[in-house]
Amino acid sequence: MSARRERIKARFDALAKEGRAGLVAFITAGDPNSEISEAVLNGLPEAGADLIELGMPFTDPMADGPAIQLSSQRALAAGQNSWRTLEMVERFRANDPDTPIILMGYYNPIYSYGAPDFCKDAAEAGVDGLIIVDMPPEEDAELREPAADAGIDFVRLTAPTSDEARLPALVETASGFIYYVSIAGITGTRSAETGSVRDAVERIRKFSDLPVAVGFGIRTPEQAAEIARVADAAVVGSAIVEKMAGGVDSPDTVETVLGFVKELSQGVRNARA
Repeated sequence: MSARRERIKARFDALAKEGRAGLVAFITAGDPNSEISEAVLNGLPEAGADLIELGMPFTDPMADGPAIQLSSQRALAAGQNSWRTLEMVERFRANDPDTPIILMGYYNPIYSYGAPDFCKDAAEAGVDGLIIVDMPPEEDAELREPAADAGIDFVRLTAPTSDEARLPALVETASGFIYYVSIAGITGTRSAETGSVRDAVERIRKFSDLPVAVGFGIRTPEQAAEIARVADAAVVGSAIVEKMAGGVDSPDTVETVLGFVKELSQGVRNARA
């Protein structure tokens, strides 16, 4: 296994030794502009993010709710594209050799870039994993295989509708971790009950030894703590992205976002105390 792929495994191994879950923080690359986005990205580890999901802006983010859709629009309007996103990762990686970065998005921009070239360039920039929400396992070989060749983990999504007949196919070729989407629907619209999440995580663990991260609908430190008691990581996206919306009109955007991430991190870190 390459050193690039070891970052995700090493982080979850370290979390397990600490006896706690991790916080996965999501922001959209280039939102609301490259300067603010990069300042937030660089500050996330110190604020308490254990892993980072960096959204790749796309014109039609069909799985995302209004907050992340708007963040993509802001980023695209500011000139963000795939090349600039990889350059952001490269600059981040020059100062942080340890925090895993997972790119999350849709296949169309990668297809336009060229999947093998994208995976090669992403690996060289310091990307550790991909979450591509519109590629079912039956159709993902054209990206999953070059990603594996480049040493990039292919994180698989599962959902409340993923029953025991479907789960084996979903997790068979997954690597890095499993991302459990805790609600049926788009991001940032509602929250799942902890009991149902616990049951789903236990079901996934019957078919995979990979860590399980849970996202969609986690908006507060208290909700993050509830998830951290039953899963290996809590993923927070829309609630963070909403605090980016003030953007260039507020001089305190970076401080506000990173302060909120600290609160989320404290909730996760204290969840099993």
